[in-house]
Amino acid sequence: MFASNATGTATGLIIGLVIVVLVVLLLSRTVRLVQQGFVGVVKRLGQFNSIRNPGVTFLVPFVDTIVRVDMREEPRLGDLQAVITKDNVSVLVNATIFSQVVDVRLALYEISEYHVAVDQLARTALRAVFGGMTLDEALSERQRINAELQAHMASATEKWGVRLNRIEIVDIVPPQNIVDAMALQKEADQQKRAAILQSEGQQQAAINTAQGEKQANVLRAEGEKQSAILRAEGSKEAQIRTGEGRAGAIASVYGAIHQGNPTPELLAVLQLEALATLSASPNSKLVVPVETAGLLGAAQALRSVLGAVPEAGAGKAAPPPAR
Repeated sequence: MFASNATGTATGLIIGLVIVVLVVLLLSRTVRLVQQGFVGVVKRLGQFNSIRNPGVTFLVPFVDTIVRVDMREEPRLGDLQAVITKDNVSVLVNATIFSQVVDVRLALYEISEYHVAVDQLARTALRAVFGGMTLDEALSERQRINAELQAHMASATEKWGVRLNRIEIVDIVPPQNIVDAMALQKEADQQKRAAILQSEGQQQAAINTAQGEKQANVLRAEGEKQSAILRAEGSKEAQIRTGEGRAGAIASVYGAIHQGNPTPELLAVLQLEALATLSASPNSKLVVPVETAGLLGAAQALRSVLGAVPEAGAGKAAPPPAR
């Protein structure tokens, strides 16, 4: 009896354990949790059934299955790959692709692995875009490359339910010999620019110097002109004043002479004084006018007159002058 009770208890425990396992299994097949940023695609007996939003969702056990799909923007960095440019230069390029699933049903059922498809499409797009550009264009026009890559891939990824938000070129690695040649070219260009700047500076300095000298000469000429004008005006004014002074003096002398009723003897004295003044000059030559004989005769007459003055005072008549 005790053995049968023990056997029944063990059987009950086993059944209970089985029931618990079945309940847990049933709950795991029925209740699922979809995280934020994901959606759940429910397939019923292998066919598409519905799309479940984030949160707790319930399934039909052993009939429904759920696949979680990431709806967030996903960056994928490709590895370096060799591409050939339009001018036959082989470069290594890699790009980062920012893609996002916008149609879950197309992403799951239009292509087997959309991640792999986007990666392979990016490789072919890189070759196509770089094949239509020279090396200089590829190195200097990354925005153009990004736009052309996105345009090249967008039409293909739309039918997969994947949207390409943007594509960024990460690295463009030319061959080492091209890098060395570019460095030499850059150095030569810098030297050229330095020489041009130096020559332009020297040219500007020469222009500035010439302009300064020109302005200085103009100012100097204007100063000399003004100085000459002032000297001429001063000389003119001096000559006018001198002439006026001489005219006044001559008028005064002439008036005094006429008022004094000069005699020939007085004129002879004045002539003698003028001759004495001429003879006292430092000139090596003295020009004697023709009228000197007359002047000497006038001097002799003046001497006779002066000699006769004391005799007339004594009451004696003066003899007539010799002719």
